[in-house]
Amino acid sequence: MSESSHPSPEPTPPRRRALLVDDEPVIRFALRRFFQRQGWAVDEAEDGYAALALLLDDDVSAETYDVVITDLRMPGLSGIELHARIERERPELLRKLILSTGDAVSPEAAAFLRRAACPVLSKPFELAELRAIVERVCAQ
Repeated sequence: MSESSHPSPEPTPPRRRALLVDDEPVIRFALRRFFQRQGWAVDEAEDGYAALALLLDDDVSAETYDVVITDLRMPGLSGIELHARIERERPELLRKLILSTGDAVSPEAAAFLRRAACPVLSKPFELAELRAIVERVCAQ
C-alpha cells in the first residue's frame, strides 16, 4: 500500500494552558494537579508580580493562556492590583481571568468583585465548581 493511501492523522489540538496565581503553595499544587489531570499545561506564579512578568512579556500573546486564576489577597501585588494592571495593559486577558478568594464579604473585596465582573471561586471550592467556571470561561 502506498503512503498516499493512508489517511493523514488528525492534527493534535493544542494543549490548553492555565496560569495559577496564589501565594499558597498547597493551593497551587492542588490546582496544578486538577489541570494536569485534564491534560492542560500549567504555569504558576506565587504573587501578582510574578504573574505580571508572564502576562506582560512581549512574547506572550492573549492566546497563550486559556484561563488565569488569581487569588485576591496576596503579599506584594494583590489580585485586585493584578486585575487593575491587566485592565490597563492587557485588557484582552480580562475575559480569561477567574478570581479566587476566601474573603468575598469584606467591603473592599465585595465592591471590587461587583466592579470586576469576573467569575469568582469562593474558597474553599469544589472541583466541580472549578470545572464549570473554567468551561464557561473557555467557551467565551
